[in-house]
Amino acid sequence: MIQVKACALNHLDIWGRKGLPGIQIPLPHISGSDICGEVASTGKLVTNARVGDTVIISPGLSCGACKYCLSGLDSMCRSYKIIGYLVDGGYAELVSVPEVNVIPQPEWLKPEEAAAVPLVFMTAWHMLVTRAEISPGENVLVLGAGSGVGSAAIQIAKLHGARVIATAGSEDKLKRAKELGADETINHNEQELAGEARRLTGRRGVDIVFEHVGSATWEKSIRALAVGGRLVTCGATSGYAGQTDIRYVYSRQLSILGSYMASKGELLRVVELVRQRRLKPIVDRVYPLAEAAVAQERMEKREHFGKIVLRP
Repeated sequence: MIQVKACALNHLDIWGRKGLPGIQIPLPHISGSDICGEVASTGKLVTNARVGDTVIISPGLSCGACKYCLSGLDSMCRSYKIIGYLVDGGYAELVSVPEVNVIPQPEWLKPEEAAAVPLVFMTAWHMLVTRAEISPGENVLVLGAGSGVGSAAIQIAKLHGARVIATAGSEDKLKRAKELGADETINHNEQELAGEARRLTGRRGVDIVFEHVGSATWEKSIRALAVGGRLVTCGATSGYAGQTDIRYVYSRQLSILGSYMASKGELLRVVELVRQRRLKPIVDRVYPLAEAAVAQERMEKREHFGKIVLRP
């Protein structure tokens, strides 16, 4: 085990605290899934980290011995847990993690930037690259461009040569989405999502919908897809019940793909692309840890663009 002195903490998403219908989930006492910091101490068997190293923490914990872990599919492990969700997380000055979860921090990254990398970028990478198998030239509809995962998805889609259509609820957020690389934008408060997505693609529809909103957008997301399109989802912030017209699914030969976190190997790939400055963590604001409630309120009001960071 390695004990890390946290420099910056991230991930203020609270959707998981509602749990699932009929399932009782024991919640941790300490939240916070994204962590970067300085190694404060190490166990006797640790060989790849030294006291004083600046590191990023991979937020997924798995057994390391099952067929999924050994196949590089960590997040499918039956023992898989997310730091800050089910186990105590990073809203603290010191955090203990297994050695395998420690990744060297790119030298040029500021702590608040490093803390904005792990969860959203590994999630977006797994969704677009691993699950949806994005290809150059495809049309990708990214919902919630102002969210941490949305801002990561825009960059990853552009990195793979896709044409990105991003949605947000304000002109300021849409402007910032274009600065990140979005080719087209949709104001979901003023425009009809599916109809506008089809208009922007010559009525063909998009190849991939990057879905993480849930009930509020589910039916529209399916209608926005082209024949043979893929909807990939990682969350349900607006509610877990989504209505699906099955006729669209079979007649257009659509694919609906679930996605949950990513492997440690995928996060290593993401961190290397950040090191090369081909991906950029987007920080909205930095708050002291003592003002976590204020930061949480900003996120709940959807006033942020990118990640909100806490500093111990």
